[in-house]
Amino acid sequence: MTRMLIIGPPGSGKGTQADRISERLGVVAISTGDIFRANVKGETPLGVEAKKYMDAGDFVPDSVTNKMVRDRLSEDDVESGFLLDGYPRTTAQVDYLDEILAKGEQKLDVVLQLTADDEELVHRLLGRAKDTGRSDDNEAVIRHRLDLYHEQTEAVVAKYAERGILTQVDGIGAIDEVTDRVMEAIKAAQAA
Repeated sequence: MTRMLIIGPPGSGKGTQADRISERLGVVAISTGDIFRANVKGETPLGVEAKKYMDAGDFVPDSVTNKMVRDRLSEDDVESGFLLDGYPRTTAQVDYLDEILAKGEQKLDVVLQLTADDEELVHRLLGRAKDTGRSDDNEAVIRHRLDLYHEQTEAVVAKYAERGILTQVDGIGAIDEVTDRVMEAIKAAQAA
């Protein structure tokens, strides 16, 4: 059974690698973005509240995000393990996740951080924006998102490093190469 997180800056390939890890390990990949969209689409009370922040371009507050993740982690398909993508983003969310897992007498097995050079990520995201026609992915917005990532996740990464469950993997390279590195890192972390 594997319970893990994947963390990385925008453009590092988290979503792609999360899908591949999920398939190879047979665990469900849970993206907070997907949770938000499902709750908004389903017009749940949490979705209605989250939509206000999302429409304004703001981060959904911890209180709303935490409740959505708690609800998602109570579903049956996570019993054989899970891979969280996009949560936790703050140390308060780390503490909340710890509480959720402790109630089920569970803990995280590994936290996988995809690393990448900011300039490479800017280049990658500008290329993606050009290919997809996304007008919100201009260089200023991309650099702002990278700054937010660095500001928010340093403390989260440090917390998991202190626990000895952080594994860093270079996220730059061909998708298959990165997947091979990721799977080797997970295997090594689980054997430790």
